[in-house]
Amino acid sequence: MEEMKATYIQEANELLENLESSLLSLEDNPNDTSNIEQVFRVMHTLKGNSSMFGLSKIAEFVHDLETIYDKIRQGEMELTKEILNTTLASFDHLNLIIIDSDLEDEKNKENHVVLIHKIHGLIQGSTVSQAVVVPSEIAENTNATVIPDNVLRTYYVHFEPKTEFFLDGSNPLILVAELCQLGKYLVVPHFHKVTSIDDFNPTSCITFWEIYIESGGAKDKIDEVFVFAESNAKIEVVELTSSDLISNKEFAEKVQELKFKDQLIDRDVLFELAARLGKSIVPDLPILPAIDANELLAESKNTQKSETKEKVVSSIRVSSDKLDELMNLVSELVTTQASLTLYNQKNETPELELISENIEKLSRRLRDIAFGMTLVPINNMFSRFQRLVRDVSMALNKEVQFVTEGGETELDKSIIETLTDPLMHIIRNSLDHGLELPDVRERLGKPRKGTVKLKAFYSGISVYIQIIDDGKGIDVNVIREKAVSKGFIKSDDVLTDKEVFDFIFYPGFSTAAVVTDISGRGVGMDVVKRNISELKGSIVVESQVNIGTTLTIKLPLSLSIIDGLLVDVANVYYIIPLSVVDKCYEVDNFEMMNNFNQLLVLDEKQVPFINVRKEFGYEEMSNSEKSQIIVVSDADRRVGISVDHIVGEYQAVVKPIGKYYRNQDFISGATILGDGSIALVMDTHKIIDLYTEHAKFELKS
Repeated sequence: MEEMKATYIQEANELLENLESSLLSLEDNPNDTSNIEQVFRVMHTLKGNSSMFGLSKIAEFVHDLETIYDKIRQGEMELTKEILNTTLASFDHLNLIIIDSDLEDEKNKENHVVLIHKIHGLIQGSTVSQAVVVPSEIAENTNATVIPDNVLRTYYVHFEPKTEFFLDGSNPLILVAELCQLGKYLVVPHFHKVTSIDDFNPTSCITFWEIYIESGGAKDKIDEVFVFAESNAKIEVVELTSSDLISNKEFAEKVQELKFKDQLIDRDVLFELAARLGKSIVPDLPILPAIDANELLAESKNTQKSETKEKVVSSIRVSSDKLDELMNLVSELVTTQASLTLYNQKNETPELELISENIEKLSRRLRDIAFGMTLVPINNMFSRFQRLVRDVSMALNKEVQFVTEGGETELDKSIIETLTDPLMHIIRNSLDHGLELPDVRERLGKPRKGTVKLKAFYSGISVYIQIIDDGKGIDVNVIREKAVSKGFIKSDDVLTDKEVFDFIFYPGFSTAAVVTDISGRGVGMDVVKRNISELKGSIVVESQVNIGTTLTIKLPLSLSIIDGLLVDVANVYYIIPLSVVDKCYEVDNFEMMNNFNQLLVLDEKQVPFINVRKEFGYEEMSNSEKSQIIVVSDADRRVGISVDHIVGEYQAVVKPIGKYYRNQDFISGATILGDGSIALVMDTHKIIDLYTEHAKFELKS
């Protein structure tokens, strides 16, 4: 049972994430019918899941909330700011009660009652003719359901899914269970006959149901259960009587008799029973045709033929521990495959070469699949911050535009989870300290609405995440004065701007004059740096007064398998990620040695280059030798990197480097080659940045 509850919570969290994202989109575009439908769909699914697991309080709460959005999509109600605020408050409440489903926490229980009253008030205000006065006892009984009228009715429901009902992931049992939550019920399942086991298709739905349900209220509640199944099933809902037939012994015995015989009830018998045992409301209904098993099987086969080769995508949940183990095994396989390739090169056995090539192909495919399973788009994390920006900006009376870029960038799920809190702290600070009030921005000639951008991109095998705002910036002199006053530095110490900005991450360091609930206590930015350091990452602050602030987080992929270019520089092996390589050239050494402006003409274009031997402190090669120039792409820049030799493509298992290389920013990892030697992985983005800074320094000197 605990395992099932864990599955429910996980699915509910995913649904709530989708709900929040749709609600925030709806706030910007209130007339977007697709978002309204999405909100309704998510609520309906969450209600069904909660009913299936017997969590009636959650199911009833979501049902009332769902009613509002059903009225909105039907045009009976207008989406207002009050409705959105109440829905978002309900979203926060649902995040808590999916764990505390019995409302054992007093605060959750009180909030539950308050929100129910708010939701009922919104429903009542929508249609005065059907307004309901909520009894006072409902406040004391959070399990109560508000019913438009108190008349009990008995309904007959014929639910017959099509044979292809399963193919889109639908589960008819969930709908039956949800229907049974409405009141007392009798369920009679029927099965289409299958003539032989050879004709049985496990992907075809061969079950249908006759359901008798006693419920208070209108037929609409039953119709809501099947709202997403109407196009894929035959559904009939008939009101039999305005009294309770389910509790009648004679009626129940008749239904049970048919259940054991697996027979459809005769409509004349059904209506006769309803007329005799209750207040009958019997309309003229068409008699269901007799079911011919051969016709059904023929129809099923035709349906399958028409859907030939159509792939049904499904998903399963796998423990992250198993995925980690899979990645470790794949890494070992890649390393072993490299050893096999090296052995084959030394022995040159044709049969072994064929085997080696096949294993390499298979390991590459297995690597891509396994690696893809462990990564999730960073956009999953970005969407969480939309709500944060909305709520904090409203609390601060600031107008904010939140922009995300590079959401398709993928990171390991565990890294994303660890990174969420640090990013939340940074965004809060950007909103509170960074962006000015609208009137102040206008006086400074800025747009009233400030911008906070969250951007992610790859560079080599590292991921960079930037938080950029166009606010007032950070005055480096203010930070310096604060650091002096706290005794961190002396007044005559010479520090670069980067070194001064690093004081922001000191414990207890804050320049805020007023402490608020949002930020300013000096708690948070030190935690940010500590969390990022634990991920073997780094964070850098860049800021200009009245222009804005950019915080850049660099995260190495702690375990990654990449396609790289294996190169040799002074008999030391390096890996350059193949994803950044543009083109390779061979040039004479004297062209580089006698080059005063660090430019080479390649394909009739001038390309700046970096002499790696010189930059890494190796002895220069003679003028008579040749070097290889690898042109790499770095954002909008193309830069050449000189190496001695290009060994070839290499599938590298990248592992984190030791403490001796931690301060070498241009090295982002290491890999073990087939012969057991080590190759260092270059971070070309950092190499180019460091060289550019060095060149500027020399020019200034």
